[in-house]
Amino acid sequence: MASFRTGDGTEIFYKDWGPKAAQPIVFHHGWPLSADDWDNQMMFFLSHGYRVIAHDRRGHGRSAQTDVGNDMDTYAADMVALADALDLRNAVHIGHSAGGGEVARYVARAKPDRVARMVLISAVTPRMIRTESNAGALPKEVFDGFRASLVANRAQFYWDIPAGPFFGFNRTGAKASEGIIQNWWRQAMMGSIKAQYDCIKAMSETDFTQDLKSIGQPTLILHGDDDQIVPISATSVVAAKLVRDARLKVYPGLPHGMCTTHPDTVNPDLLAFVKG
Repeated sequence: MASFRTGDGTEIFYKDWGPKAAQPIVFHHGWPLSADDWDNQMMFFLSHGYRVIAHDRRGHGRSAQTDVGNDMDTYAADMVALADALDLRNAVHIGHSAGGGEVARYVARAKPDRVARMVLISAVTPRMIRTESNAGALPKEVFDGFRASLVANRAQFYWDIPAGPFFGFNRTGAKASEGIIQNWWRQAMMGSIKAQYDCIKAMSETDFTQDLKSIGQPTLILHGDDDQIVPISATSVVAAKLVRDARLKVYPGLPHGMCTTHPDTVNPDLLAFVKG
């Protein structure tokens, strides 16, 4: 398995497939998953001749289960180190959910010529937690409940999320996929409970407003309007107004995990944007 060590000695697992001279597409997974969450999109872009890269965030998947550095600044710094290690230039960075926050923080701090475009999918940007200026977001009590459930019975908590709201399988008439549920559970259980616990704070309380305002690269923002995990009105609708060159596309009826449930809808839009 390919991996590299960050400045603090943390081992980060990554996949790097396709022609090394091709334009890189870099995928950033959501909480509490791994690079495997992008299997469909990586195979799709690989088939179109791109170089595709995805890493397991520190504490997640096959990366080291460190008890430190589980915050957005460190996640972005880890991506800087990976981009340097692989010498990624003119890359398109695509982030889902918490991975969208990681992308925004990284792109805002990336070295010149490293980033060509950015995609935020069902992302937590600009801020997930309710404040006086962000009244439509989620109250802190929701995330306190996540932490309590995680500690009390992680295995059950990580079954209930994909079996219910993440993929919209709790909606009337929805046909649940046991394979999708089990794959989500598998990825989540691979990671460190400590890192996943800390990541709840990172993804919910970090304010990405200034990051988004500073980004000049063309940006595509995608969100399903039946997202039960990340409320679109407090996130993507706001984010699209903060990034200078952003376009928002809303998918009627699609859930938070739409890249898994509806790849045939999402993937062509991603490809069209990447091609510019």
